[in-house]
Amino acid sequence: MKQIIESFKVIGIGDNVVDKYVHQGTMYPGGNALNFSAYAAMCGVQSAYLGKFGNDEVARYIQQVIDELGIDRSRCRSYEGENGYARVTLEKGDRVFLGSNKGGIAKERAWEFTGGDLEYLKQFAVIHTSLNSYIEQDLTVLRESGVPISFDFSVRWNDDYLQQVCPDIDIAFLSCSHLTAEEREREMRKAQRLGVKVVVGTVGEEGSYALYDDEWVYQQAVSTDALDTMGAGDSYITAFLMELIRSAKDRHIEFGPKDKFLADIKASMGKGAEFAAQICRVHGAFGFGAPLV
Repeated sequence: MKQIIESFKVIGIGDNVVDKYVHQGTMYPGGNALNFSAYAAMCGVQSAYLGKFGNDEVARYIQQVIDELGIDRSRCRSYEGENGYARVTLEKGDRVFLGSNKGGIAKERAWEFTGGDLEYLKQFAVIHTSLNSYIEQDLTVLRESGVPISFDFSVRWNDDYLQQVCPDIDIAFLSCSHLTAEEREREMRKAQRLGVKVVVGTVGEEGSYALYDDEWVYQQAVSTDALDTMGAGDSYITAFLMELIRSAKDRHIEFGPKDKFLADIKASMGKGAEFAAQICRVHGAFGFGAPLV
């Protein structure tokens, strides 16, 4: 575990899985929300994870890794049933998903956030979650904590989904490599019109774009010899958010004044690109491989 060097704390709420690399006979811990918490810890930030676990060997393995990283999981839920997993292979370093159990027990159990959960969340500088977390109906509740919410849409959204999620979040990440430049700009503007303060669109090797208050910022990608692209997007998101918090007065994101905040966004995009390049040289999302179960 890297030494904690920052005064602020962050939390990932949502999915955890193991990525089963069938071609290697190895599994690695992952999931967007858990990756965020793990990467934050790797960056020297005190982090927590709030998620749903099954009671199988996969769940116990992930919990062991979380503890080894020093991530607080004290508010996690555990249920009888199968933990989430995905089946994966690599093609020239690019991860290819072969299927999953759609989160396992996580998709069957409601979050049911309590007043105690909301009080606990107030200590964090940001909450990060994603479309894989079965949390859309609960975002309005999470907003009651007063903590900025970051949400990763990955590549899967439509107008109805944007309308459901965007009013309750502050920062949105869209994976846009499959879109034309015109389509990317259109989709990012949709999120902004629906209330998102900062919208980031990543385009893989072509870099990333951010939209804030109708102003665009571009950041080129950092080239690297990728060993495994698993976690590239999640690591970008994490380093982006960590730098944005570091740049903020009293470590509380204030979304302005405009000129300074645009400069902070640009610096954060640079940190995201650098860290993503580093993670592309790691097996799995963040290592800790173990034999398949």
